[in-house]
Amino acid sequence: MTTSRVIREKIWTKLHDVARPDTRFHLNFAEVIPDFEGSEAATDRLVEDPAYLASRFAFITPDNCLNDLRRRMIEAGKPFVMSTYGIYRGFLFLDPARVPAGAARYASWLDGMEYFGQPITLAEIARRGRFDYLVTGASAVSVNGVRFGKGHGFFDLEWGMFTDLGLVDETTPVHALVHDVQLVQEQLQPSETDILVDKIFTPTRTHVVERRARRPRGVKWPLLDPRQIAATPPLQELQRLQGLA
Repeated sequence: MTTSRVIREKIWTKLHDVARPDTRFHLNFAEVIPDFEGSEAATDRLVEDPAYLASRFAFITPDNCLNDLRRRMIEAGKPFVMSTYGIYRGFLFLDPARVPAGAARYASWLDGMEYFGQPITLAEIARRGRFDYLVTGASAVSVNGVRFGKGHGFFDLEWGMFTDLGLVDETTPVHALVHDVQLVQEQLQPSETDILVDKIFTPTRTHVVERRARRPRGVKWPLLDPRQIAATPPLQELQRLQGLA
C-alpha cells in the first residue's frame, strides 16, 4: 500500500467516532469526505480569517464538512464555484442573490446546490476572473500542508485546470477544514500532484503552515486515464481550449 493510503485508513478508523453519516454513502470515506462533530466551531475560526473576509470570488469543494461554510457564504453574499460529485457534471456557480431568505441552509447542501446553482464552464469562470480564495475538506492533512482527499485526485485535477487557465497561482490562499483527528502531526513529503494548503482549521485550533515547497501547476495529462477524461466534461473543455482536441 502507498503511504497516502496507509495514512487515510488510519485516519478513517479514528473518523468513525466523530463523523456525521452521509445520506448516500453513510460512513464510506472512500466515497465521501464527511461532516463531523465540531465542524461549526472550525467554521467559526475560518470565517474570522483575513483571507476569507477579503474574498470576493471563491472555489469551495463539495465536501460535507463545508456545508456550514457554504451556508455562511450565501448569507454573507459571497459568490462561489463548487464542483459536482466526481466533476462528472462539471462545476456549479452559486449566486447568493438567487437564494431566497431562509433557504441558505438548503442551498448549501449538495441537493440544494443542484437546485440553486447554475452550471458554469471553465471559459465562463475565466470571464468572471481569478479565484481569490479556495477551501477544501480532506481525508487527512499534515502539519506541513500536504492534503489527502478520498484517493481519487479530484482536487488535484481542479487545481491543475485552474492553474492552466490562470485562475489560481502560488499566492492564492488555500485553506483546509478538518477534524482534529484528521490533522497528521508528521511532516509528509508531497508528491508531484499534491496541493499544499496554507492554513488548517479544526474545531480546537488554527494551524498556520510554513510552506517550503511549491504547488504543482497544470493538468498532468500523461497521468490521466482516457476514460477519466471522457467522463469529465471540464477536462474535455480544457483540451479544446488548449488546442489538444
